[in-house]
Amino acid sequence: PCSGAPVPAGARRQVTAGQLRERGNAQFQAGDHAAALAAYTEALSLCDAGPERAVLHRNRAACYLKLEDYTKAEADASKAIEADGRDVKALFRRSQALQKLGRLDQAVSDLQRCLSLEPKNKAFQEALRALGSSMHEKMKTMSCTDSKVEQMFQILLNLEEKDADKKQKAAQNLIVLAREEAGAEKIFQSDGVRLLTQLLDTAEADLMLAALRTLVGLCSGHRSRTTAILAELGAPRLAAVLGVEHEQVSLAACSLLHVMFDSLKEGLQKDFRGKEDAVVLDSSKDLKQLIKHLLELLALEGASAHGRDNALNLLIKVVPRKSPKETNNSMSLWVIDQGLKKILEVGSTVCDSPGSLPVTENSRMSASVLLSKLYDDLKCDAERENFHHLCKDYVRSWFNGQELVGKLRAIQTVSCLLQGPSDAGNRVLELEGILDSVLSLCASVRESHQLVAVEALIHAADKAKRASFITANGVSLLKEIYKHSERDSIRIRALVGLCKLGSAGGTDFSMKQFAEGSTLKLAKQCRKWLCNEAMDAGTRRWAVEGLAYLTFDADVKEEFVEDKAAMQAMFHLAKSEDRSVLYAVASTLVNCTNSYDHEEPDPQMLELAKYAQQHIPEQHPKDKPDFVKRRVRKLLTAGVVSALACMVKSENPALTNSCRELISRVFLALVEEAEDRGGVVAQGGGKALIPLSLEGTEVGQTKAAQALAKVTITSNPEMAFPGERIYEVVRPLVSLLHLQRTGLENFEGLMALTNLAGISERLRQKILKEKAVPMIEGHMFEEHELIRLAATECMCNMAMSREVQELFLAEDSDRLKLMVLYSGEEDEKLRRAASGTLAMLTALHPPICRRIPQVTVHWLEILQALLLSASVELQHRGAVVVMNMVAAGREVAEQLMASEVLEILSVLAKDKEKP
Repeated sequence: PCSGAPVPAGARRQVTAGQLRERGNAQFQAGDHAAALAAYTEALSLCDAGPERAVLHRNRAACYLKLEDYTKAEADASKAIEADGRDVKALFRRSQALQKLGRLDQAVSDLQRCLSLEPKNKAFQEALRALGSSMHEKMKTMSCTDSKVEQMFQILLNLEEKDADKKQKAAQNLIVLAREEAGAEKIFQSDGVRLLTQLLDTAEADLMLAALRTLVGLCSGHRSRTTAILAELGAPRLAAVLGVEHEQVSLAACSLLHVMFDSLKEGLQKDFRGKEDAVVLDSSKDLKQLIKHLLELLALEGASAHGRDNALNLLIKVVPRKSPKETNNSMSLWVIDQGLKKILEVGSTVCDSPGSLPVTENSRMSASVLLSKLYDDLKCDAERENFHHLCKDYVRSWFNGQELVGKLRAIQTVSCLLQGPSDAGNRVLELEGILDSVLSLCASVRESHQLVAVEALIHAADKAKRASFITANGVSLLKEIYKHSERDSIRIRALVGLCKLGSAGGTDFSMKQFAEGSTLKLAKQCRKWLCNEAMDAGTRRWAVEGLAYLTFDADVKEEFVEDKAAMQAMFHLAKSEDRSVLYAVASTLVNCTNSYDHEEPDPQMLELAKYAQQHIPEQHPKDKPDFVKRRVRKLLTAGVVSALACMVKSENPALTNSCRELISRVFLALVEEAEDRGGVVAQGGGKALIPLSLEGTEVGQTKAAQALAKVTITSNPEMAFPGERIYEVVRPLVSLLHLQRTGLENFEGLMALTNLAGISERLRQKILKEKAVPMIEGHMFEEHELIRLAATECMCNMAMSREVQELFLAEDSDRLKLMVLYSGEEDEKLRRAASGTLAMLTALHPPICRRIPQVTVHWLEILQALLLSASVELQHRGAVVVMNMVAAGREVAEQLMASEVLEILSVLAKDKEKP
């Protein structure tokens, strides 16, 4: 926080509003417009008279025009005109601001009023003439835009046009034009939707992409245009484009549909909302129409695999409620009734079987995530029972009387449900004959059948209801498959099943399922498969699944971090197209960094447990802090940060909230040591932490926010979070101040905010906007001395803001009293922070000087104690406060000079060792 606070000249004597206005006029004439603005603003705070205030607003408008802040210039000029409608200077300044804001018709109106008041004024005549020609130019440009739009469509729709560069330029111009509201409206009014439909119907990828990207601009944030475009194009056509084989076209259609959903759901978010809402009343029919065709696309055999994935991703984003605070879950209920079986069609697909739908390696995981989100969106038992009933009906329809193919589809559905809404998966697993079929198919001679059964057994293994049955019946079976199968794809899955069953003890060293050394053997085999690039990515993913369970064992963790090739192979997989590996990678890293929750057992409870001969969890010696620190260093060297940053960027449904939480835990472990933080930021860790801190589970957001705080405390925030990113950090840091957070989280949040508050007024305004000040004040009363100190230091830097200074003058507040009393505390660091705040406040806001003697009778002895302190820093702060108080008013100055302060100052003034 601050050392010696600056003392502006204005603080040395009492000034009036008139004097401040004169000073502002002189500064304006000298070209110092920012200083003039500050003087006029301070004069406004001291002035009550209406006419005088109008002049100050008019003068401020002139400053804002020079500083190119045209919105504020218009606002100030309007306030002056409200006071006096014949104020030509204010009218002229407002017309200049309106012209710069593009509101030419209003600017003309103000200028005409000026001329009616002063008809012979040449400046007004010239300005009106220039504005007239400017409007003429604008009209010309608009008619030129009309012809350009027409010309672009002609080039694109001309089948004989062979110049590819010309077509590409026309397409790009159209897309850019559609991004601006005026351009989008011009395209829309120029029969653009019909022409864009023609482009879509050409079936040429480049033309389709141009049409879709232009339509995104037309629909973005505009409900009535979106409704009209949807009516023109039709939901079936849009769904068909989403399902095409060309991957980029399908992705562009997905972006368009997402924008359409947002516009239809949220309505227009621009200034002309009233006009829009009158045109479009209810968009729920349009929403349902789009969703209906997306659901139909899922089960459509002719749709492409990535088109199906894009449809699932869209449904995940737009159907479930964003927050439990929203009471209406009717869209989820409608989708479950209309489309649950269509979603299960994707989840139950068995690759390479007759009549199976085309899917990617991510499709079944996406189906599981969608099912999970729909199930979580249900509000009562009756809704959940309906969900279970539909799932059971679907599984029975395949299982009963459908021969082997049907049984495989039924088992695949169980796997899909167990990975998503596991309650529904458990219910279906209990249907007669299902589990027996899983166990018998594990011994099948056909690889594809065995794969389906072994995967189902693995997914069922950690679901509590059936775990004991599977442990009893499955372990020997999986061991048999692992030892004797000739296919690596089957062996690796059997190994994961064994890992899952073998990790039941978690991190408890004394609860090991397997014989000594066998977990290390299994882990070695997993690492070998992971590094084998000749194997397909899907099979290598299972090796990571195995490590996610085996790394509960500290010996396995130690061997893994020594194997740089295995770590880098895992990071490479994390960056690959197969996003279903994300959770397993994140779990492995949480285990290696010990960033899971572990509570220290109560010593008394331990004694009781020993007495009652109860099992007591034991920590592995290699899970002690020194080992963990070494493992973190090795992961950092191997490139863990860039892998995590890449995982966070993923738009895939596999990046679930629980997965985000695991990644946040790992990041917090990576920034634990201050010397590692710079490297984490340099590799993209700072950027990745911001979205993690704003979205996901509460625990995940808090862990990411704490990691951000650690980075902000020890790094230069402007370098760690360049540009606008620094403002995004404020909200997560403020969330650490809430009372339900731990003391350490409160402390680190305050320290980080102190750093930010010292950088700029804009950051202080952002902190104020996030309502942090009352929480900072609350922590100033904390019993813990470090939290109290951090809160006081934070307030010291926040006191540079005018709004915070005003809070210290509030009538019913003890803020100023607390700061004065803290300046007299025994804790030197607290005294330094509190007296630094007083030095800042008294310099920047002179009325506070006159208030200090009124808040406590001890004010004089506290100031004297500061001046007599052994610490030069405290003496300096005391001297600044006294100087500001003497300058602020005669009465306070007399009180100070009548005391021993004058004598102390005389001594200090002669001390050459303290310049």
